[in-house]
Amino acid sequence: MKKTVYISTALPYVNSVPHLGFALEIIQADVYARCQRILDKEVFFLTGADENSLKNVRAAKEEGITTKELVNRNAEKFSALKKTLNLSFDDFIRTTENRHIKGAQRLWQACLKDIYKKEYKGLYCVGCEGFYKESELVNGLCPEHETKPELIEESNYFFKLTKYSKEIQELIANDKVRIIPESRKNEVLSFIKSGLEDICISRSAERAQGWGIPVPDDSSQIIWVWFDALSNYINALDYAENGQEFEKWWQQNNGDILHFIGKGILRFHAIYWLAMLISAGLNLPKTIFVHGYLAIGGQKMSKSLGNAADPFKIVEEYGVDVVRYFLLREFSSTEDGDFALEKIKNRYNADLANGLGNFAARVLALRSQFSDTNVLKADNDIDKKIAETEKIVSRKLEDFKFNEALAAVWDLIAFGDKYLNQTQVWKIIDLELKTQIIFNLVAILNSVAVILSPFLPETSVKITQLKKGEILFPRR
Repeated sequence: MKKTVYISTALPYVNSVPHLGFALEIIQADVYARCQRILDKEVFFLTGADENSLKNVRAAKEEGITTKELVNRNAEKFSALKKTLNLSFDDFIRTTENRHIKGAQRLWQACLKDIYKKEYKGLYCVGCEGFYKESELVNGLCPEHETKPELIEESNYFFKLTKYSKEIQELIANDKVRIIPESRKNEVLSFIKSGLEDICISRSAERAQGWGIPVPDDSSQIIWVWFDALSNYINALDYAENGQEFEKWWQQNNGDILHFIGKGILRFHAIYWLAMLISAGLNLPKTIFVHGYLAIGGQKMSKSLGNAADPFKIVEEYGVDVVRYFLLREFSSTEDGDFALEKIKNRYNADLANGLGNFAARVLALRSQFSDTNVLKADNDIDKKIAETEKIVSRKLEDFKFNEALAAVWDLIAFGDKYLNQTQVWKIIDLELKTQIIFNLVAILNSVAVILSPFLPETSVKITQLKKGEILFPRR
């Protein structure tokens, strides 16, 4: 029986169009999904759109359109990333879909023993869609969005998060739910040890302005957007109807259930989501991978902060594989990275045009001189270097170190360049020796194409189809 791997991204808010920060997350997830398929595992890769946020309501109001118009328009933009970024996701779930609404309400009812109602007063950040303690604010502002939270006083439903504090702590500490990197695992454990509180999981229909999923049997309340949104991971599998897909990919998963998320929503996934699933008696995710943020001038890239870079425009300018390569190679997969258009151009010229592109052109010019190189076998030292690269890439991907995996591929390209220069094959007269050297170079280039297939799918195919004189990446 094949191993099953279920991969999801977080659901981005659709109060605005996609930005490059989310492109980073979904490309990372796509590379991982493609790699798992190459390993002959069954993969289900999910993404979607979070449409029930209060920030969507406010964004629509600012534009003078209905919330439905806004979410429909922007959700379409997020869905369009599949073609623009050459993504391989299997499903795109919107939280306004019937399958999601029914699933969120079913999960609420499954957690009913841990839900109660009370009067509450707290500081709420609409950007995060979450409450903050005074001690968590930075100069009185939300640390994530740098805005002043609103003071909310309502009668709402609460979830008994404190009941599951010890169990969640043990699950994470013992890697029953693995959080990568280790620093984020320690961050979650520290947050739990500081003392959890029960969480508010609804808001009044009045404050929600009638938008969102009603609490079962109480239409005066709307389900809190995070309780609602987190359930998408099982709702896309037909949890509402307890379908076969839900059993296969979630309840009986024999491989991995993996969430790709940004660091700002770690507690929602590593604490609240786990508690909700435990309460409902459902299976838990096995891995939570946490990437860093893209920043511009040291400030987090954000739609709310108005400094977001448009992935559609950047792809139009540079091409999809250039953008995929840049995002995967330029930044550590778990740390923040500062974005600038100039950095894309530098990576393009140094790594793609002068690196891979130049090597491919040189090898293919030599390859065109011979027709019988396919019957040869690469020399042992060449085979050894290729096998070593494959092992490094595989190991780095297991640890989600995409940048280091690509660095190993470019080390193989540099090895090929050095071998070409040292042998000076163009000067060799001995036809047999010359043919063998050229075959060795072709073997290196073909291996680069294969290894790159999950990272740069279009480029991988182009390398194998490139003809003499054609340029893979023209210099800019």
